[in-house]
Amino acid sequence: MPMIVLSLPTGVLDQDSRNSLRMTLAETLLHWEGAPDTDVFRALTWVRVDEVPDGGFGSLGDDLPRFRVDVTVPAGALSDRRKTGLVQQVTTDVLNAAGLEQADALRVWVLIHEQPDGTWGAGGGIIRLADLVTVAKATKEQR
Repeated sequence: MPMIVLSLPTGVLDQDSRNSLRMTLAETLLHWEGAPDTDVFRALTWVRVDEVPDGGFGSLGDDLPRFRVDVTVPAGALSDRRKTGLVQQVTTDVLNAAGLEQADALRVWVLIHEQPDGTWGAGGGIIRLADLVTVAKATKEQR
């Protein structure tokens, strides 16, 4: 039940680029979580793009656009290796969508938030990492 929220200045990406990046980020997150790429897990992977009005998001050093990517996952879903891979790929995904180079990578921040087990609710109930792992294994075995 992962979620990504991308914050960026208004107008940095056109509508097609925003839509494409939203899908790419969801696929990237599924990959690094090790979740099966199925309709069920795709529906559970949410991505929201928040555009901040002009002048409302930047740094003291210059007026270049900045990107903040907040990733929320169940605690224990990502090993250190998977976190590193996720941060690298999300950064590349954002840079590519914005037409930027690797030299601009410090303008992309990726913050991983691990939701403690037993604190994620959906469908009127608590969703635990073990439940998601069971569903993922069953889905992989059916393939």
